[in-house]
Amino acid sequence: MPAQSDQQKRAAAILKRLRKAYPNAQCELNFSNPLELAIGAILSAQCTDKRVNMVTPALFKKYRTAKDWARIPQEVLENEIRSTGFFRNKAKNIRALCAVLDERHGGKVPDNLDVLIQLPGIGRKTANLLISAAYGQPGIIVDTHFKRLSGRLGFTKSDDPDKIEFDLKAIIPEKDWSDWSHVMVFHGRRCCFARKPNCPGCPIKDLCPFFAKNPK
Repeated sequence: MPAQSDQQKRAAAILKRLRKAYPNAQCELNFSNPLELAIGAILSAQCTDKRVNMVTPALFKKYRTAKDWARIPQEVLENEIRSTGFFRNKAKNIRALCAVLDERHGGKVPDNLDVLIQLPGIGRKTANLLISAAYGQPGIIVDTHFKRLSGRLGFTKSDDPDKIEFDLKAIIPEKDWSDWSHVMVFHGRRCCFARKPNCPGCPIKDLCPFFAKNPK
């Protein structure tokens, strides 16, 4: 077994502390099956999970299958998801995704990353979220918080989500990909804010290059 690099050792220490700080870290979108998670993930773009979770309960009662979603008239779905923002494009993506699921996948959301990223409205972030949260497979989920924290922690120099995903896969053991993703999001939402990070209250500040350069 190869020796761990300094980056790998620091990442392991960070994960240990953040697991302790956020023992309940998980996907914060409410869903009961993979299709609902896919819909929620599309709605969550440029929108908070809290807002999405206010909108989806009524929708999930009304539309239960991919065929149901695919058959919703564009204008009707736009009005139902308007409060999540960017509702025209989101409605288009949801309808297109569900049409393909109904026509080619028996109405089911695939559990394979390479298949998922070929579907309408599903990028690598959403695909990794689906295989991780819905199917229990390891996944690196690069959202805006993950992207910000990965840079601050010195694990990547890239701004490209795909490059960040593979940079982190080289540092984090596969078995920890999903846990790492969830604690990064929790830490970004609760402590390592974009504008004014709460460095004094941060449980990993002594392991953070950003704090070393910006002590507070």
